[in-house]
Amino acid sequence: MPEQGKRPRKRGAAALTALSCLGVAALAGCGGGDGDAARNAPAASRTAAPSPTPTPGWDPAPGSVAAVGDSITRGFDACGVLADCPEVSWATGSDGAVRSLAVRLLGPSKAAERSWNHAVSGARMAQLPAQMALAAKERPELVTVMIGANDACRDSVRLMTPVADFRASFETSLRRLRAGAPKAQVYVSSVPDLKRLWSTGRTSELGKKVWQLGICRSMLADADDLGPAAVARRDAVRERVVAYNEVLRDVCAKDRHCRYDGGAVFDFRFTGAQLSPWDWFHPSRDGQARLAEIAYRNVTAAEPPARGPAA
Repeated sequence: MPEQGKRPRKRGAAALTALSCLGVAALAGCGGGDGDAARNAPAASRTAAPSPTPTPGWDPAPGSVAAVGDSITRGFDACGVLADCPEVSWATGSDGAVRSLAVRLLGPSKAAERSWNHAVSGARMAQLPAQMALAAKERPELVTVMIGANDACRDSVRLMTPVADFRASFETSLRRLRAGAPKAQVYVSSVPDLKRLWSTGRTSELGKKVWQLGICRSMLADADDLGPAAVARRDAVRERVVAYNEVLRDVCAKDRHCRYDGGAVFDFRFTGAQLSPWDWFHPSRDGQARLAEIAYRNVTAAEPPARGPAA
């Protein structure tokens, strides 16, 4: 990635030293590529997409926003090494360069008063019901959901969350929300394409050294190994992400106040400049801004995007 090649060697070395001292935890949560450009995941990963149907009574201008999810929504590694930076969150952040979904919908002043971030770095789908219960207490008009990368980003393929468990936890999450906020709208982002992140990030030698410290081993371990076993492992992770997105699409479709992004985040092609300079995996400030653009476009659209399983 050209952008990464321009970074001073001193900065990269400092980042790696800090990561080594602290011991990187496997906190997943990033996406893949150009939002407007790509709807081109390989055909093998897709099934026939049902036609989109209008979301009944969808309000494109909600008056408050609550966010739930994982490290992406917390802005992890976007501002500094191994730290949350919620001010740059795509969903509720205040950073002027990002212009979060909340800022775009409400304006900066109202967003500061009427938006809440209940996401937790490292969270998996099993933790989402508790986050939803907290969000429901705010009685928000819109809840954003971005979670699932950590369910696939485990130390091994064997440890990935089973699809049935993923579904059950997401259904429970929506029930928890409805118990306290029955009319809140829900915007669900697809799980990012982790294999595309591997493909982009592996062009950085320093990035690959950081990955060796323990980030998303199911996908990123032995980044340069292109042997059959490694290829099969990465394909298995990608297939599980596709299955998670099918769950998000299907469960959301059963809730009259829920809108799925149609796979927009899965399809997004992050460039090197849009990945964290600290771990080459999470979104940078620029990457967070791209996610905010995608969300704003889909939340304010008159019709929901086509509900493809991964696209």
